[in-house]
Amino acid sequence: MSVKMDGPALEGFLQEAFPQVAEDFRIEEVAAEQMRVRLVITEKHLRPGGTVSGPSMFALADVALYLMVLARLGPVALAVTTNCNIDFMRKPAAGKDLIGEARLLKLGRSLAVGDVLIRSEGSKAVVARASLTYSIPPSN
Repeated sequence: MSVKMDGPALEGFLQEAFPQVAEDFRIEEVAAEQMRVRLVITEKHLRPGGTVSGPSMFALADVALYLMVLARLGPVALAVTTNCNIDFMRKPAAGKDLIGEARLLKLGRSLAVGDVLIRSEGSKAVVARASLTYSIPPSN
C-alpha cells in the first residue's frame, strides 16, 4: 500500500483543480492509511458568535478524505463523495485552526470508505467526527 501522491503533489492538484478553496487547506502529513490536513481559519469560516461553521468543518472532512483517496490512487479528479455522516461533538476553540485526521478504511475498485476526526489545533478533544464514502470512476 504505497502513496502515489505526496503532500506537495496533492497541494498542487488542489490548487489546479480547486483554486477557489486551495488556500484554505494545508497538508501536514501523508501516509498510506492516514493523512492530516489543516483548515486555516479566517473570518469566512465563522458563523455568528465567532465559532467555526458546520459547513467549514464539513469541507475539512470532505477535502481531507478526498485527498487521502488521491494520495493512494493518483490524480483522479472525478472521484466524488457519495455519502457523508458528520457528528458535531463540541464547539471548536476560538481563534484556532482545525486539524482533520483522515483514515482510509477501505479502498476498492469502485468505492472508498474512511473517517475523519476533527480537532482544534493543540487540543486532543474531538470537535467533529465524519464518515465518508467516495465513488471512484472506472479506469479506462
